Formats: sequence, C-alpha cells, structure tokens
Amino acid sequence: MNVRLTVNGEPHEAEVWEGESLLFALRERLGLPGSKNACEQGECGSCSVLLDDRLVCSCLVLAVQADGHDVVTVEGLAEDGRLHRVQEAFAATGAVQCGFCTPGFVVAAADLLEHNADPSDDEIREALSGNLCRCTGYAKIFDAVRLAASQ
Repeated sequence: MNVRLTVNGEPHEAEVWEGESLLFALRERLGLPGSKNACEQGECGSCSVLLDDRLVCSCLVLAVQADGHDVVTVEGLAEDGRLHRVQEAFAATGAVQCGFCTPGFVVAAADLLEHNADPSDDEIREALSGNLCRCTGYAKIFDAVRLAASQ
C-alpha cells in the first residue's frame, strides 16, 4: 500500500504493509531514526511525534492512518539549521544520559510549550507523564523544560 504524508514539512511517499506502524515507516522507509523503538506498546513515549499537531506514540499509529497527514518528528523541530529551544535546553542542562528516551521527551516538551508558554511543575509532570527514562531521576529533564520555557 502506498502512503503519502508530509514529514517535517517535506512531502514523502512510501510503500508500506497495511499493519506497519508509523514508527517503522519513519525509521525504516523514510530514514528518520530520531524516534526510538522501545516498548512498541505506547508505554514509554520514546517514539513520540506530532501527528497533525497532536502528540502521539508513533508505534501505535498505523502508517496508513497517517496517509495525507502532517507528521513532525524530533528531527523536524529544528528550524533554519538551529536547534529548537527545547533541544538546546536539554543539551545545556545535561538532561541526556543514554539518549534513548530523549527524542520523545523533546517532542512532548515542545508540544507542551507550544500550548502553554509558562507551565507549572505539575503541568510539566503531567505533559511528560507518557515518557519513561531509565537513566535519570527526571530532575535534569524538568530543568531543561523550565529553561526552554524561560527563553
């Protein structure tokens, strides 16, 4: 089955199997490895992307469901060769350890700040609750979101 979608502002076309996840299509068909394949059950958030400006776990969305839609991955957050402020904040605060969960956290945080420019700690906690990290104590991740919000 052929799907056409816009990914990070660019039109793409891919031949996919009907049961193929959007995550697989992004990584394997379109060469965008930023979204990570971890749990394949929508529990960890490592594969988070924006689908028509809505945060989703791409492992739970079929590629055919994205046909004709807009997708933004972690690679698409940067603009004009400059990192997104959330990406910069994650680097500046050391919010990255192994980095496997980072793309999902970055996309979720960018989505939060797009809708709430000055979130409280509880709002940050709620917005990132769909993302899991095994390496950090989350403190640096929250610091990064606060820093990005302040910029």
